[in-house]
Formats: sequence, structure tokens, C-alpha cells
Amino acid sequence: MVETVVNVERTTTTTTNGPPGGPSSGDGGFWSAIRLNIDYFRTLPGIIKIVEFVLGIICMALAAPPLNSATSFFMFVIVISFIITILLIAAYFLGIREALNVAVNWIFSELITTAVLTLLYFIGFIVQLARWSESADKGSGSNTAAGVFGLFNFLAYAAGTYFLFLAHRSGATH
Repeated sequence: MVETVVNVERTTTTTTNGPPGGPSSGDGGFWSAIRLNIDYFRTLPGIIKIVEFVLGIICMALAAPPLNSATSFFMFVIVISFIITILLIAAYFLGIREALNVAVNWIFSELITTAVLTLLYFIGFIVQLARWSESADKGSGSNTAAGVFGLFNFLAYAAGTYFLFLAHRSGATH
């Protein structure tokens, strides 16, 4: 799967009646290269990231508050994955990857990160379902549902990992 590529052009603007003390010329720096990239979220990898985000919210809502150590681990996995997914969504939405001029293989970095999150979600939903599937304790229904949605999110992360692997194998770096 090939990702959407955004080309960023830097322009120089000279202002004659600019604000006092403000820069009158220059390349604009980092912030001039930031562009909103909605087109990425129309691609399959972008849709998968949105699905991961939504399923993460559902998992957090169903598993909270953690009533035992199994659910605490599951919540740890959900929250870490959720934070990283939010950062990736922001990076794609704002075009930060293209704006930064650093020699980083973004696809490979995201592949490794998503693969680790996939493994954590796999362990997390199994632990959650093993603890709550046969239980009649308080909160067992919502915690079992959280484990099932954890399975769905594991599948979403696995799909994201697969498409990142295909992009990495094709030689893409951005």
C-alpha cells in the first residue's frame, strides 16, 4: 500500500508595512511548512488510524475503572497506544513529517512502533478476556466487551502494521 505524499514548498514573503519588530523577510521556518493534510485520511492507512483511535476510546470507556491487575495492564496498553495514535494522527494531519528536514525513515519507525503496539494489544485483550469472560463479578459485562473491542483494535493495528510493512518493503521512507 502506498501512502499519500505531500510536497511542501517554502516561499519567501517580504512585507513592507509589517508589524513593528516582526520579521520582514526570511523563509518562514518550520511553521510555514505546516499544511493540513486531510487527503491522507481518505487512504486506507489513514482510515485505519481513525478506526484505531475510535476503538481506543471505546476500550477505555468500557474498561474504566480498572478493578484488578489484568484490567490495569489492559488500560496501560490502551492508553499508551491511544497517545501514540493521537501523535501519529497529528503528525499526518499537520504534515509534520514532511516539514521536518531530518534523516529519519518514518515508515520504518512507524512500522516498528505499530508492530510493538499490535503485540501489546494481543497480550492485553487475551489477559482481559481471560480474566473477565467467565466472571460474574461486578463490571464483568463491560470488561468482557472491552476485551472484545480490544480484539477488534488488535486487528486494526495488525492491518496498519501490514500496510506499513508493504510500504517499507516497496522502499518508501516518508
